[in-house]
Amino acid sequence: MLALSGWLGSGARLVYVARDDARMMAMRDGLSRLAPQVETHLFPAWDCLPFDRLSPQGALVGQRVETLARLAEGGAGSDAGAVLLTTVNAVLQRVPPQSYFSERSLVVAAGDSTGPARLCDFLVGQGYLRTDTVRETGEFALRGGILDIYPPGRGAPVRLDFFGDELETIRDFDAATQLSGGLQDRLVLRPVAEFQLDEASIERFRTGYRAAFGAMASRDALYDSVTAGRMHPGMEHWLPLFHEELALLTDYCADWQLVLDHEADAAIAARFAQIQDFHGARQEPGDDDPDMAYRPLATDRLYPAEAEAEALLANAVRMMPFAAPPGDEERDAGGRAGQVISRAGGSGSSVIEEVAEIIAAERKSANRPLLIAVAGEGAAVRIAELLDPHLGAGAAKPVTGIDQIRPGGVFIMEWLLESGFQTDSLLVITETDIFGQHLSRPRARRGRGEDFLREVSALEEGDLVVHAEHGIGRYEGLVIINSSGGPHDCLQLVYSGGDKLYLPVENIEMLSRYGSAGTDAQLDKLGGAAWQARVARVKGRVRDMADQLIKIAAQRQTARAEPLNAPTGSFAEFCDRFGFAETEDQLGAIEDVIGDLASGRATDRLICGDVGFGKTEVALRAAFVAAMSGYQVALVAPTTLLARQHGRVFTERFAGFPITIGVLSRMTQPAAAKEVRAGIASGDVQIAVGTHALLAKSIEFNNLGLLIVDEEQHFGVSQKERLKELRGDIHVLTLSATPIPRTLQMALSGVREMSLIATPPVDRLAVRTFVGPWDGVVLREAIKREMFRGGQVFCVCPRIDDLQRVYDRLTVLVPDARILSAHGRMPAAELDDVMTRFADGEADILLSTNIVESGIDIPSANTMIIHRSDMFGLSQLYQLRGRVGRGRQRAYAYLTSDPNRMLTPQARRRLEVMQTLDTLGAGFSLASYDMDIRGAGNLLGDEQSGHVREVGVELYQEMLRQAVEAARSGEKSEETEVDWTPQLNLGLEVRIPEEYVADLTVRLSLYRRIANMDVAAEADSLVAELVDRFGPLPEPVRNLFAVIELKQLCRRANIEKVDAGPKGLSIAFRGNDFAKPDQLVAWIAGKGGQVRLGADHRMVIQQPMPRAEDRPQVCKEIVQELLALLV
Repeated sequence: MLALSGWLGSGARLVYVARDDARMMAMRDGLSRLAPQVETHLFPAWDCLPFDRLSPQGALVGQRVETLARLAEGGAGSDAGAVLLTTVNAVLQRVPPQSYFSERSLVVAAGDSTGPARLCDFLVGQGYLRTDTVRETGEFALRGGILDIYPPGRGAPVRLDFFGDELETIRDFDAATQLSGGLQDRLVLRPVAEFQLDEASIERFRTGYRAAFGAMASRDALYDSVTAGRMHPGMEHWLPLFHEELALLTDYCADWQLVLDHEADAAIAARFAQIQDFHGARQEPGDDDPDMAYRPLATDRLYPAEAEAEALLANAVRMMPFAAPPGDEERDAGGRAGQVISRAGGSGSSVIEEVAEIIAAERKSANRPLLIAVAGEGAAVRIAELLDPHLGAGAAKPVTGIDQIRPGGVFIMEWLLESGFQTDSLLVITETDIFGQHLSRPRARRGRGEDFLREVSALEEGDLVVHAEHGIGRYEGLVIINSSGGPHDCLQLVYSGGDKLYLPVENIEMLSRYGSAGTDAQLDKLGGAAWQARVARVKGRVRDMADQLIKIAAQRQTARAEPLNAPTGSFAEFCDRFGFAETEDQLGAIEDVIGDLASGRATDRLICGDVGFGKTEVALRAAFVAAMSGYQVALVAPTTLLARQHGRVFTERFAGFPITIGVLSRMTQPAAAKEVRAGIASGDVQIAVGTHALLAKSIEFNNLGLLIVDEEQHFGVSQKERLKELRGDIHVLTLSATPIPRTLQMALSGVREMSLIATPPVDRLAVRTFVGPWDGVVLREAIKREMFRGGQVFCVCPRIDDLQRVYDRLTVLVPDARILSAHGRMPAAELDDVMTRFADGEADILLSTNIVESGIDIPSANTMIIHRSDMFGLSQLYQLRGRVGRGRQRAYAYLTSDPNRMLTPQARRRLEVMQTLDTLGAGFSLASYDMDIRGAGNLLGDEQSGHVREVGVELYQEMLRQAVEAARSGEKSEETEVDWTPQLNLGLEVRIPEEYVADLTVRLSLYRRIANMDVAAEADSLVAELVDRFGPLPEPVRNLFAVIELKQLCRRANIEKVDAGPKGLSIAFRGNDFAKPDQLVAWIAGKGGQVRLGADHRMVIQQPMPRAEDRPQVCKEIVQELLALLV
């Protein structure tokens, strides 16, 4: 890498061919540190197999198109040098000719008069997809004079604001929040794919397809899709049929020097073998579906033949990492292996001492600079802190580029390297060399997905909702109703007996979601008394529970425990062994737990987060603190498999520290188990990991200080009672993978110590998700792909009855695959045995029901097939998909449905959301929108699950929040009144017009946000967001904001209803009650007859308002006068 950067520094232009994507990205990272002035371009390979049915990812194709277009236009390369980083797979595949890009690019700039309509025509012609809201590469949306586009190769979409046909501004915007950012001077628009579906290309494809495969091939689904101008999964693999001729990447940069990394030759041989292997597999007869024909083109049409590739690479330079015999085609980088740091049996401090000794020796002899390469800022700070006592404060200096280092100095730089190396002028030691087998990962920017989730989770027709006054109904759509002289958008709700309620959108806050498990709930009768009685009963039970929670919390506050603190240096080193960058939620949970242990009181904290989100790391650090403080730790898991996994992880992480780990489960040999029990009793085993065997009465701990319980809800009654006995005066940490929304966490704030880890690790590869009918060919290929790379497959069915039928299908598709079956009705020991055998690699496929939804972590299983995925809820699908993608390999999820059944709109929407969340990574906060009622049951007890079913998830959480607040403040448990909202009839058009916001789900989301906003704090920013996203506010939307502001004022004044017309307005107080009646009487008297009280206690105010748009402001001023009386 150093030699390459030096070569580039002389102004050279190089094409560097890496073995794979990981090596390519590592080279990019290194060059950004070593030669930041060099222009760097990326050209990745497709992320799918040869002759695949899958298409490459859109963002990846966008990167390829961007690079090829710049090369074709001659815009790549500079006097400071340039490098094109690519891979073996990318070089060994044909690409579109240069003319394809030079003829299809368009530059737009502020001040142009192109016009949005003409620009849209251009985008459609280039393969862009028109949508209502732009979120993915290759999409565009037009709303009046605002045109949003997501061009390929850009990190963010852009927003073009037109005045008539003149382009006024170009701004970047955030795809998640939809909010604009910085201004841009110009925008280059290029094709969105490597082919087009224009008339000429379609006819060329049709002719070529028939010529290659015969006239009968014209009945293929692919042929039909292309003929109709539609995209088809995997159609990129017939790229040669869309172009008259293809080129190679090297044709774009014929005068650039080709450089191969030292493992490229082996990768080239493997690639050619793979191409032939998959081409041969595609020519085998199909399986049970003859209509799913796959007709692969001859290999040399898309990939160069071996002889052609050999000639192509004949003049390439081989880059060797360490000294090698010089040759004509080899360039020696001058590097040698780095310093070996011994870690065997040493504590953390001894490793740092050894590094300090190496530094001292270097200063005496070679006087070379020593560079410590780390992956993130946190690691740099920690290493500097550990070295300070040995070298002096500030001796290790942070730098951002290699040009900043000086002879004899010690420097720390963010640089992702696998291992250290040395040259005559430099010694490099990496974080891995110092801390062990894992390398910390740099933090990646994570897009905010909350707003997106709020929008995609808006109400769908048919959803069950809860109206605060009328109970459970079914939402049946948005309708326009003329009310009080103006059209209103109203939500149509259907109740028992077909009765309908039309709820104005400004009162949408009266609705809450019932929950994902509510399909069988009984609808309430409109106007009936049963709902109010049910609410009163549930509120009473919730109050009782809140009182009990407060009492338990108070008892915990008085229970004392020894404060536990770990030595700072060794704890920092232990933390640095973590192989990933901590998420904010994870850091928060760690801080919570470490604070608990040091507090001096016995704590009982729940850590909630999906499998793989970092709960185990929290437990590891807590165990380290307790064990290094001289106390024993017990970790109890519900299954043998989980106990084994925890035992393995704990043993690896504690290696080198004076801590003994003992594992006790059904799989532990009798002699070993006896030894572990003895060690627990004597104190020689500081950390015991096991199943409920650890809870046996015969197990006596010598000095137990911390109990860690994983998935307590999976234990039996007697085991839970034993856990209660153990609690007492020790610290307890409970881990749970049950989805719990932040709203429920906040409701229990202060009475249940709980930390929520709701964001996945930043460097976890996104699971590629595919939605479609059950397709034997596709699934056979998916299973073979996983088996080919030595992995395993989950296949999940919604019902036990489906297992045998799917088993029979799988044995036909992949007869050589080893299959194990599992479901919840199996005896516990048998189920545990099946899971353990699968984890040990004794089977290729685990066929099961959704019992694998939580509590299983098998990094080698990276393909998930879900049969009849439309029968699962959104949070279930998300949980199931989370079982794969745990390792460093790309994971795949196939959400299949019955090809002979039509999906319901709700099911289709769920699957679309899953596919979209693939890229956003918004993930676990999904529980807030689609919470399974089990979430409340596992956290609060099964009895409370029944109460949730009675009133719905969201209303229950609000009841709980109010009850906890009342119990904490010591208020009497009085009956809390039903929520209410003021009714306003102002004769205004109040709605968000469809022509302003076309997407119904976005419209509903905006209604809810506007209705629930705090006007004083949020109105201005929300108005700015709407103007930014959709253009100037139309009159009906301005009316909506005014009405919401007036409603909030009316509620503070206890005003139940306001009617306003051309001659004046009337006001009715809720319960005919005004808090200060004497002041009200004086106020009326002071109005000189303008205000009078009617027989129905309504207050009538004479105030001419002929213009309807003036009424909100006049009413607002009057209500503010009334509020002033209450001060």
